[in-house]
Amino acid sequence: MNDVFMNTYHRLPVVFTHGQGSWLFDTAGKRYLDWTAGIAVNCLGHNYPPLVQAITEQAQRLIHVSNYYQTDTTAAFAQELVAACAPVGMKKVFLANSGAEANEGACKIARKYSLDRYGTGRHTIISLKGSFHGRTITTLSVTGQEHLHQNFGPFTEGFRFIPSGESAALDRALDSTVCALLIEPIQGEGGIVPQPLDFMAEAARLCAERDILLICDEIQSGIGRTGTFLACQQYQIKPDIITLAKGLAGGIPVGAVLAGEKAAAVFQEGDHGSTFGGNALAAAAGRVVLRTVKEPAFLAAIERKGKAIQDGIRAWNNPAITQVRGRGLMIGVDTVSHVMPILEWALSHGLLILSAGQRTLRFLPPYTISDEEISAGLAILQEYF
Repeated sequence: MNDVFMNTYHRLPVVFTHGQGSWLFDTAGKRYLDWTAGIAVNCLGHNYPPLVQAITEQAQRLIHVSNYYQTDTTAAFAQELVAACAPVGMKKVFLANSGAEANEGACKIARKYSLDRYGTGRHTIISLKGSFHGRTITTLSVTGQEHLHQNFGPFTEGFRFIPSGESAALDRALDSTVCALLIEPIQGEGGIVPQPLDFMAEAARLCAERDILLICDEIQSGIGRTGTFLACQQYQIKPDIITLAKGLAGGIPVGAVLAGEKAAAVFQEGDHGSTFGGNALAAAAGRVVLRTVKEPAFLAAIERKGKAIQDGIRAWNNPAITQVRGRGLMIGVDTVSHVMPILEWALSHGLLILSAGQRTLRFLPPYTISDEEISAGLAILQEYF
């Protein structure tokens, strides 16, 4: 292993050289079935031909220009992304590089929206306990996991947390000091925890009544991951702001902040920016992802494959597994023991899986995974359990 990297990750003992479809290959030529998709990034798998072709052709034409100007590819990508999100009311987009940057942008929009209309003193943003919104100082500040609020203070002020799913606590929290509510429809790093339908409906109602912006962090749950293009569609709500990243360009870094009618015109010239955001290479990749994922049959297949994984695990009736949950190909499995030894065992047997907390296994396979590869992964897991 390379010892020049800062010690920020618990890296498992493998070095990959290339990938194909749902498989990765290490330096010794051993192959591994990938149920991580780069933590929901490689949504179309590895070496997906249309994606590789689009990236190659775009790199031969143009990779990046300053955002003082536009490229034809970025303009087309932005139009197509807004159109894909139009069913939930999105009107405008700002393109960044990552999920953390997208959430930073959403927080800025919310605070400026409230300042423009109500003046100072209405800048608090409410988030949920167990949430995860990024690793920058501000996105850590709005992340509802106490163990992450160490070592890097002082943190950005103006954030409060409430328990997930508790409508009464939400009602109390959304007071006259609040400008926004930031929610993951399905908490990812927090353990694959879908929000209750009634809680999301109440959140949308209260925010609309009190002119508080509702922000849905769809960085992990969006772009088809849950079987609909956006997870919030399953809740039949229309947020004021949506943030996207991870699988949006199938492996090329890109993030997006989308805004509906209320918030679309908040940012004005000079309010926000990004050197690399929405560059032509990322936009070319993103257009392939959008074109592929938005198809109803493709989304239906994601839902079917996720159900096959969940049903397969439940059928084991193993007492070491206490709960299986999720939507589409965003699946959490609670275990009675710590999961890191399971990840290490799975790696040694040719299967890549993730954790989401100390006792939750997380599965985020590529959307292109085959039924045979699902069966193969389940067979490996069943050996352990």
